[in-house]
Amino acid sequence: MKNLKVMDMAAFDLCRQQRIPIVVFDYRVSGNIKRAVGGEKIGTLVGE
Repeated sequence: MKNLKVMDMAAFDLCRQQRIPIVVFDYRVSGNIKRAVGGEKIGTLVGE
């Protein structure tokens, strides 16, 4: 089993407190960063 972590808890908590949504996606897939920045629905949206 992989112990996957996307960000530290302090950053996660700050985003949660400020109601900033977080998009979790596989950045290793070609084009995914561009898709995420462009607003496409990829990965998992946390905190909206």
